[in-house]
Order: sequence, then C-alpha cells, then structure tokens
Amino acid sequence: MYPLAVRLVLDFLRTLRITILLLISVVIIGTIGYMLIEDYTLNEALYMSIITISTVGFGEVKPLSPEGRIFTILFIITNFGIFTYGVSNLTAFFVEGNARKLIKEYRMVRKIEQLQQHTIICGFGRNGKAICSELQRRNEPFVVIENNAAVEEELAERRWLYLIGDATDENLLRLANIQKAKALITTLPNDADNVFVVLTAKELNPKLRIISRASKESALSKLKIAGAHHVILPEHIGGVHMAQLVSQPDIVEFINLLTGDSVREGIFFEEFRYERLKQELQGKSIRQLNIRGRTGANVIGIKKANGTYIINPDPDVTIEPGDKLILLGNEEQILRFKQTLLE
Repeated sequence: MYPLAVRLVLDFLRTLRITILLLISVVIIGTIGYMLIEDYTLNEALYMSIITISTVGFGEVKPLSPEGRIFTILFIITNFGIFTYGVSNLTAFFVEGNARKLIKEYRMVRKIEQLQQHTIICGFGRNGKAICSELQRRNEPFVVIENNAAVEEELAERRWLYLIGDATDENLLRLANIQKAKALITTLPNDADNVFVVLTAKELNPKLRIISRASKESALSKLKIAGAHHVILPEHIGGVHMAQLVSQPDIVEFINLLTGDSVREGIFFEEFRYERLKQELQGKSIRQLNIRGRTGANVIGIKKANGTYIINPDPDVTIEPGDKLILLGNEEQILRFKQTLLE
C-alpha cells in the first residue's frame, strides 16, 4: 500500500468504525429504553429500536405511552444526527477528492516502477531543488522523496516524479524503485536522518552510488562509514568558493563556465566506457584513436579500472579494459564521437 493511500484508507476505516460503534450504541440504548419505559420484552424492544432507526414505517409493537413517545422523538433525532454524521464523512471521502488522490498516487508509483538507472533525491529543500533542476537539464531520470506535503503542488506543476513521506522509511525507498536506481542523493537537514537513509539504501541496493549532504563536519566520518561514497558540506564549499573568487577570480569563473554553465554555452562533459568502443579500436592509445582529429573532442581524463584518474593524459596512454574516457567538446563533437568510435 502506498503512503498516501495508507493514510486515506485508515481515515476512512476510522470514520466507518466510529459510525458503526455509534449505531450499535444507539440500538443498545433504544432497546434498554423501550424495555424500561414500555415494559417491552428484549425481542420487542430490539425490533422497535431497529424499525425506528431504519424509518421503514412499520407499526408499533404496542401502543406507546406519552413517555414512550417522547423517548421515541429523542431517539429519532439522535439517530438522524448519527446518520448525517456517517453519511457526510463517508461521502467526503469521494467529494473531497480522496478517491482522486488515491488514483493519482497509484499512477505516480506505476511511473516510478518503470524507471531504471534513475536517481533518488531525499529532501526537496534548496539543495534538492537545485539537484532536480540540474538532473532535468541533463535529461537524467529521478524521483523525489519529501516529507513536507506543502511542496506537492510545486512538484506536480514541474511534472517531476515524487513520493510524499519519510525518506527514512524502508518501504518508501522500495516504492522509489531503489533496487533499479543507480544513485541516491540525501539532502535532509538532520545529519542523523541522512545517516539512517544511507544505511537503509546501502542495505537495499549495495551497488547504489550514494551522495549525502552533511551540516556538520562531525557527520562526515559517520556518513562514510554508513556507506556514502561522497559527502558534501554545502557551507564549507560555499566559503572556499568565495575565498577563491578573491585570490583566483578568472580561474574560478573559467571552472564555473565548464561546470555550471557548460550546457548553456554549448560545452559538454561526457564519459564513455572502454567496452563501448568499436572492437577494432579497443586496446589502442589515444594517439592511435585520433579522437581530436576525427571528432574535434578532447580527452581530458581517464578513470582507470582501479578508480585512479589520469588528468590530461599523454597521447601514448593506452585505453585498457575497465577504463573510462572523459571527453570535453560541444554537442556536435560529442555526437560525432559517438557515431565514429562507438558501437
């Protein structure tokens, strides 16, 4: 059952239970009342209570005394109030759009179930919004988990996939299709919650790449031990960035151009696995591949199979199994690389 569906169904069942208990209580009170006031037998008093509640219009078991008539009037008024309460609450389930909300959440989860190699973003604060915008710009699939229902309207307007609920809930992570996700980013304001999300996510999908926000340096080691591959301190990064703008403003602006505004300026970073190269091109050096001459793109780095990086590699470096090529170029150059050198 989905998070919103659980809440709505529980509310519906709670209202239904209260209504049924009230009706049972009224039947008991009516039965006892008729037995005491009119000296009815149990069977006669129960029958009289039921036909009074149902208003079917059958005749009285025995002629009522003046006291019995007053009791019946009060009994009918009470029943009418309970009936109105029950009907209004049960009708509200449909009139207020709860049924529509159930259908909407069902469709949302169905779309999420179809995702593969997507990113799960826990928290839709300032960092979460920036991450979503960047992933959307790069056409990367993602789903947001946010506990604050007030942001649901904004998420819906942007047509982003989302789940409203607690990201520390294992069931909610499963609904986010964590088993098929490639990455999880947790940006919750509480470091303890981030640690719990990392631990849970690592257990559900050991291959998942996990990135976490931390508000305090003391949480860095805890998040690393929990299984986070990268831990980001936004305040620390912001402070360093501002200091560099004082000492090396041109370098910082150039890096910002490459990382922050690269797509807008027509500059792209792309990474490609060795295994995607055409068969006849595998095992060759950068010079032999002649990527610059054939496509115009530049090889600015290589990630080796053991996780180390070669920055600005020498042309005679050989590309080996498990390596990743990191390329820099415009859209046309990257496309030409894909068409010319990849399977």
